[in-house]
Amino acid sequence: MAKLRMKKIELIALLTDSKKIIELLQRRGVVEISRNDDEELDGTNVTTVVGEFEKFRSTVSNALSILDRYAPEKVAVTDMFGGKTEVEKHDFGRGAVQFEKIMTVANEIIRSSNEISEAEKSISQMNIKCDILKQWVNLDVPMNFRGTATTTAFIGSLPSGISLENMPDSSYKEIISDSKEQTNLFILCSKETADETDDFLRKNSFVPLSETENEIPKNIIERCKNECEVLAGRYKELEKHIAEFAEHREKLKFAVDYLQMRKDKYSVLSSLGFTESTFVLKGYIPEKYAGSLQKEIEKNYTASITFTDPTEDDDVPVLLENSRFSAPVESITKMYSMPSKSDVDPTPVMSFFYYLFFGMMLSDAGYGLLMLIGTTIVLKKFRLDTSMKKTMTMFRNCGVSTLIWGALFGSWFGDIVQVVGREYFGKEIGSIALWFQPLDDPIKLLLYSFALGILHLFLGVGVSFKMAWDDGRKLDAVLDTVPVYMTILGVAPLAAGILTDVPSILKTIGTYLMIAGVVLIVLTSGRSSKSVFGKFFGGLYALYNTATGYLSDILSYSRLLALGLATGSIASVINLIGTMPENMVVKTILLVVVFIVGHTANLAINLLGAYVHTDRLQFVELFGKFYTGGGREFSPLKVNTQYIRLKEENYNE
Repeated sequence: MAKLRMKKIELIALLTDSKKIIELLQRRGVVEISRNDDEELDGTNVTTVVGEFEKFRSTVSNALSILDRYAPEKVAVTDMFGGKTEVEKHDFGRGAVQFEKIMTVANEIIRSSNEISEAEKSISQMNIKCDILKQWVNLDVPMNFRGTATTTAFIGSLPSGISLENMPDSSYKEIISDSKEQTNLFILCSKETADETDDFLRKNSFVPLSETENEIPKNIIERCKNECEVLAGRYKELEKHIAEFAEHREKLKFAVDYLQMRKDKYSVLSSLGFTESTFVLKGYIPEKYAGSLQKEIEKNYTASITFTDPTEDDDVPVLLENSRFSAPVESITKMYSMPSKSDVDPTPVMSFFYYLFFGMMLSDAGYGLLMLIGTTIVLKKFRLDTSMKKTMTMFRNCGVSTLIWGALFGSWFGDIVQVVGREYFGKEIGSIALWFQPLDDPIKLLLYSFALGILHLFLGVGVSFKMAWDDGRKLDAVLDTVPVYMTILGVAPLAAGILTDVPSILKTIGTYLMIAGVVLIVLTSGRSSKSVFGKFFGGLYALYNTATGYLSDILSYSRLLALGLATGSIASVINLIGTMPENMVVKTILLVVVFIVGHTANLAINLLGAYVHTDRLQFVELFGKFYTGGGREFSPLKVNTQYIRLKEENYNE
């Protein structure tokens, strides 16, 4: 339906034009290049070159991250939707000439950052050292003092509670500091009693001080503090130095994208085949772009291009193209899986019901209006990337659906219209629903939810019918579809009769349809079996699967009721909270605050819920009826940039 037809492309051109042609293909973004498998052609190893480009790109990207940390870019909320900066082709060329200067800036930023890191590390180490030495600040001999010609000194710590009474009397003992954990000591004894003193200390878990500096602790602490102040000053200078490079931010962004493009281009060279004077390129291209690309290349270069149809064994990539209505939900299909060779594109199949179900789940006209206004402004005022544009368009369409369903159900920010009329004007305003209010008649909404669910499932079964019919399996198409339709349509009025009154004529018709459908399923579903028993029991098994499978599928659509009621109920509670005070001034202030905060939170929560559950209804209920997936997405050589966008448009944009 909406899968673009692919062609295999083989391009042969002069070797001297290889880089220019690759650059052209990269700008056009419509050719997926396959690896050369012709053993008669030479290959080339570009690993080293690609590695260099990746190293340079990593350097610039790192520099940009550092710059953003020390000189954050002022970004307004509106800039989030600003898209990439457009660059003319000749401006891109001039920017490439300045590449070496940009690399110099990047290296200087990284060097300064590394120096800051070293300064931080040194300051941290010296602070730790000062904290340790504070307990020794009263020691008035150098830290590495070990005695004199006739004495031996011990500087260290003993666990608190150790008695010093058994220490040799000739020893001089001074407690430098004391705590619950340990006692810090300075001990001085004669050479003659040094061994005895050392033996006593070792037995009592003495830990000698490991400092080797020839200064007293007080002086060391003072020196460390001075060094920390110097490093802190240097730290600030380096921060300021890095911030001065903020004027080069755009050039750094350019360099990131430039290097990415160069890396991608050279990576492709390893997939080409070469002779002494020519190169050969093979790959895939959408048929709709083949003619335009062929004319452009053959007009500017000496080249020969041929296009052929892929074979059944070829791993053909998939590229989707849909109408303006369906294209915004292509991302939902891609989130699940790309279509396989035998699949149709499910995007146009599900798009209408996707918008329908999303709006029904959110179902508040006020919220839908906000979505419509917000997304329309973004689409009109900002230059968006293709993917972002599709996302905004999808939510705009969902907003329209939400607005319609909300108006049908009479929900405008819950019951705010009735609340304002009652609280401020003393008038009771009845229902403003164009159809009915779900809170007053939830069974009605439940039945309509099931009805829409059946239509949704029938759509999936219908697509399965068409696929089988187009594949030449016409009998299978009829026998696998018609009995299911008959059975479900027959059961529907009988099941509805449990919840509401159903005309007897519909029940009678439903009974006959159900019986006919069941009989057809039992008689035809086991037709692939050769034995009579196999056919019969195969039919019974198919009937069981049909009954249980479709029952659970149809019940899943009750989430349309649940989420729709949740949105309106929570919105009404928010309005009720805002009007609780008796004083009109207080009531007005509280209502405004609660209205803004409460409805914002309600919109955010239920917006997420509607998105998730609408996706779920497509993936499980609809796709399960006809869709396999497992295809490979078309991945052409293109300008894969993060910050800039060449004004020269790709064919496929």
